[in-house]
Amino acid sequence: MTRQALTVFATFCLLSTSALAQDDAALNAPAQAVKAQATPASPPFRLPLWEAGLFGIAITQPAYPGSEERVSRLLGLPYIIYRGKYLRAERGSVGLRALKTPRIEVDVGFAASLGSHSSDIAVRQGMADLGTMIEFGPRLKINLGDISNGRSHSRLQFPLREVIDINHAFVSRGIAFEPEWVTDTRLPRRWFVSTSLGAMFCDTKLGNTFYGVAPGEATATRNSYTASSGLIALRAGLLAAHTLTPDVRMFYIFRIESLAGSANRDSPPAGPA
Repeated sequence: MTRQALTVFATFCLLSTSALAQDDAALNAPAQAVKAQATPASPPFRLPLWEAGLFGIAITQPAYPGSEERVSRLLGLPYIIYRGKYLRAERGSVGLRALKTPRIEVDVGFAASLGSHSSDIAVRQGMADLGTMIEFGPRLKINLGDISNGRSHSRLQFPLREVIDINHAFVSRGIAFEPEWVTDTRLPRRWFVSTSLGAMFCDTKLGNTFYGVAPGEATATRNSYTASSGLIALRAGLLAAHTLTPDVRMFYIFRIESLAGSANRDSPPAGPA
């Protein structure tokens, strides 16, 4: 049995850049290219320490991994990028860097996913709602290939994070482990593309959050079910970013998830086979 759920994000960002301070750790691939081409008298280009602005985001995603129901949001929010030596807020996450070498980096980061009402999901009618989930924990990054220029275009990432439900008194919902292989490519005409392959694993507690059915929630068409730890989903992702002007960027994020081989693929909330 193979199920797939397509997660689509479309983000449009309007950024106003403030270069009040610079940070030696804030060099990226374009900066390195400019530095290599600069004359001895030319100072190397560096990204600003922080940028701030506004962005609009339209999101549609499965209500939870493997769900056939979708959650959609249209939001307008502040946008902040901070490229400090230890604290960094960029590329969709916030992290506290604990260790950085050319090959290995360790940070403590955050991630989030939208919540959903069980009344809006046919297979979860009468079950507890799923709140907005915040993930928090360490992440190991290993840069692959040539790192002589100070940056790798391919890396392995191993985040291990506790999942916290902020809509239910910040209760812990379990632990998630999400290994991922990411490859970055810069294209002509100010395009940037990042592809990823990965998987999501859960402990028993998180498995029951998504897929468990308590005896009191069982119905004539929904048997009780105790979830187990293991694989939740296999993932493939694509991020495309286009710089229109120095202050305007567009981001498109697509992700496909498959429950093939999932530890809880036979759970009633996982949907029909």
